[in-house]
Amino acid sequence: MEKAVWRNKRVAVTGAAGFIGSHLCDALVRSGAVVTAVVRYSSSSTIGNLNFLDPDVRSELKVAYGNLEDGDFISGALDGHEVVMHLGALIAIPYSYEAPRTYVRTNVEGTLNVLQAGRRNAVGRIVHTSTSEVYGTALRTPIDEGHPLQGQSPYSASKIGADKLAESYHRSFGVPVVTLRPFNTYGPRQSARAFIPTIISQAVERDEIRLGSLTPERDMTYVSDTVAGFLAAGSEPGVEGMTINLGTGVTFSVGWFAQRILALMGVDKPIKVETERMRPEQSEVHKLISDNSLAARALGWSPSMSIDEGLSRMIAFVRANPGFYATDRYVR
Repeated sequence: MEKAVWRNKRVAVTGAAGFIGSHLCDALVRSGAVVTAVVRYSSSSTIGNLNFLDPDVRSELKVAYGNLEDGDFISGALDGHEVVMHLGALIAIPYSYEAPRTYVRTNVEGTLNVLQAGRRNAVGRIVHTSTSEVYGTALRTPIDEGHPLQGQSPYSASKIGADKLAESYHRSFGVPVVTLRPFNTYGPRQSARAFIPTIISQAVERDEIRLGSLTPERDMTYVSDTVAGFLAAGSEPGVEGMTINLGTGVTFSVGWFAQRILALMGVDKPIKVETERMRPEQSEVHKLISDNSLAARALGWSPSMSIDEGLSRMIAFVRANPGFYATDRYVR
């Protein structure tokens, strides 16, 4: 049924060259959609993680090169599409401390451009990507969609701004926006800015594991489950204007993940904390755990990948792609 929904549907994906975006493009093409992959322009015409797609899948993509900050480009790139999956964003939290204005331009102004283009072009559905970071450290658990928003980093503040723009365009202009809030997604192709690939790649290449704080707790969702949530949000009727969490409802600490990964890899290496990798104390988000009941009710969505199976798949990817990760330095 899901594939029938997407057959011949014209879909644009911003952030298509990224981690989740590339997996989403893959799933959409395999479901029969006609996909435009919106990729950030560079003189090398790189397509990032789309290079990992099967050549037969990749050949079906139309690639549009440009920048989210360019409203004229976005308007043209999204014209003629029935669904827009808006994943394009700057997402590395440590770099947001160094370049906050860049995050506002990309995440806030870029989202404004997508919303304005969707309004102008009468797009049938925009799926806007939020993040669990907008909740900050949990004031109550599990975290439902009504939890207060707390800007504990310039990144999270920029995403709160983008979320509120999406909400305003639905309320003001009737733009059919659905906002998804994935709790931490992991899986193949994720960069070393995230802690799970950092742990695995260091376990492969180094004699010790260097991390930031080990105590923050995270609700980790495997990428195929997150993609399934996007597909549901892009096709399920009657969810326009809603904000929906995607998470497992289970949380473990960064230190727990490090120990579990080392056990699955069959290695015993020391874990050391580096202050360089730690967030400012009041900026750290100490606990994230989702209430995913709305996703179950509205989208019929629930995660299916177990932690051990997901981590094992991620370990296999890192081992098969040793050049993908730089383990000799801290990646912000």
